[in-house]
Amino acid sequence: MTEASKARTRLILITPVIEDPVGFAPALEAACCAGDVAAVILRLATDDEVAALSSIRIIATHVQPAGAALLLADMPALVEAAGADGAHFTTLDNLRTTRTKLAAGRLSGVGGLPSRHDAMVAAESGVDYAMFGEPGADGKRPGFSALIERVAWWAEIFQVPCVAYANSLNEVPQLAEARADFIALGDAVWAGGENAARTAAKATGLLRQPEPAQ
Repeated sequence: MTEASKARTRLILITPVIEDPVGFAPALEAACCAGDVAAVILRLATDDEVAALSSIRIIATHVQPAGAALLLADMPALVEAAGADGAHFTTLDNLRTTRTKLAAGRLSGVGGLPSRHDAMVAAESGVDYAMFGEPGADGKRPGFSALIERVAWWAEIFQVPCVAYANSLNEVPQLAEARADFIALGDAVWAGGENAARTAAKATGLLRQPEPAQ
């Protein structure tokens, strides 16, 4: 990995589906402060607009002062009212059908891109990033070698930033080596007994490791 690629690769944290924003927010803030976190993709359990707006505002007060952008998963209509920075669309269909609800000038990104064709359509739509490798609704994700190939292909051809989903910290260095602009972490941060801030710091450290001696 070159020094330039290591310097540019940052983290994006994907929250679990949150029911208690007050209880979750401190751990999220600590993780944002401990690692080089560019953005947080927020997933909420509620679909009630009033409750969702309250939850988003609580999370925003912990995320944005830490220097991370707050992106709402499939909630583009609430971005402006809640003071969030943008929306993450979990599928290309969601992007197509609901992007018009996103206020002008806000960030947008999309995942759920199983084919190269879908990825190219996403790039042509003008999104701010495309995400590869995250688990689908069934919990399954692409094979890791296929993900590495997809990230490297994207980095070679497209200017739109690439987000690569790491299922574990072990995957972080190889995804960065493949020239992902951002590494997304979900369960790798929140699942298990380890402190989320410590995990975010470890992931950042993996992005900054020196080359092994030849």
